[in-house]
Amino acid sequence: MRSYKICTRCIMDTSDPDIRFDERGSCDYCNNFDATIQPNWHGGSTRDRELAHMADTIRSAGKGKDFDCIIGLSGGLDSSYAAYVAVKRMGLRPLLFHVDAGWNTDQAVGNIEKLVDGLGLDLYTDVVNWESVKRMQVAFLCAGIPDQDLVQDAAFFSGLYRFARQYKIKHIITGSNFSTECCREPEAWGGYLGIDKTLFDAIWAKCGDGQPHDFPLVDILVYKLWYQKVLGMKVHHPLNLVPYVKKDAEDELGRLFGWQRFQHKHHESRFTRFYEDYWLPRRFGYEKRRAHFSSLIMTGQMTREQALDRISRPEMDEHFLRQEFEYVAHKLGLSVDELQALFESPKKTYRDYKNKRDLIGFGANVMRWLGLEKRYFR
Repeated sequence: MRSYKICTRCIMDTSDPDIRFDERGSCDYCNNFDATIQPNWHGGSTRDRELAHMADTIRSAGKGKDFDCIIGLSGGLDSSYAAYVAVKRMGLRPLLFHVDAGWNTDQAVGNIEKLVDGLGLDLYTDVVNWESVKRMQVAFLCAGIPDQDLVQDAAFFSGLYRFARQYKIKHIITGSNFSTECCREPEAWGGYLGIDKTLFDAIWAKCGDGQPHDFPLVDILVYKLWYQKVLGMKVHHPLNLVPYVKKDAEDELGRLFGWQRFQHKHHESRFTRFYEDYWLPRRFGYEKRRAHFSSLIMTGQMTREQALDRISRPEMDEHFLRQEFEYVAHKLGLSVDELQALFESPKKTYRDYKNKRDLIGFGANVMRWLGLEKRYFR
């Protein structure tokens, strides 16, 4: 068995089974940041010109239309600040689009309402049929794999792309960014590379309830190739072109709109909070906070000592987590004992089910070779 090791610069460690270290003890995530992200992460006038050009392109395409772009809004920090930048820095007229998959926290709903009112924007909410979400989430839990948030992610992205295509909105603004996400969660931790319809269908065939599923899916190859390359949809990342410091952004949104910060990243979804704070670390030993904190270390927003202190204890107390376990079980139509049995069931990975990971991985590598993706994928 591989001996334990932790990066000397960030806090990524050998819980990522494929991590590599150089002779100084620096991990490949830090080295990728130094070599690929930092040198191309422009600042000053260059970044301002790129942002202005992005805004001009989107505004030009939106002439004569009700909206010139669409933004998927979760109520979390990244998408909220992207909406603020789109309006106040770029002068755009975005449609805010929210997918309700049944797991919103009250705080997320409140943040969405405050941004809609404060920015004077329209909001479209796509409410996914709860029974279809529940059935698929139970199937994924029965499948035993780490990738339990794929169901919500699939609902969010599928809904957004379908809506954009239906209403011929070609410009999509995302809150994805280098500042808080330059260290991508490794695949082994449940960081599967996209919405793989083949994987969903295989899991349903083995672990579903025996009836056809009606869960809405837009496969990654459809939205990456057909929607983006053929139909001409363009995804923009404006947070890479503005000064984006997590604490400052939280303070600014709070001061301007009454937006409320979360305990931690992804806590706008009650299921994701449970999955990342309880299910994943306790069942598999994977802490996504390691990647989140490491991103902040690399970008100078957190010290390594602060991260080590924070990772040494759970984000939520034990009583709260046990209550959430019961809540998740009952919402999914399971008893606590049934959910506990799934928690203790044999561990599997996506490799135990038919998938097209190799094809998706090839596409991700092509994106890196072309310089269109700078984060480290595996």
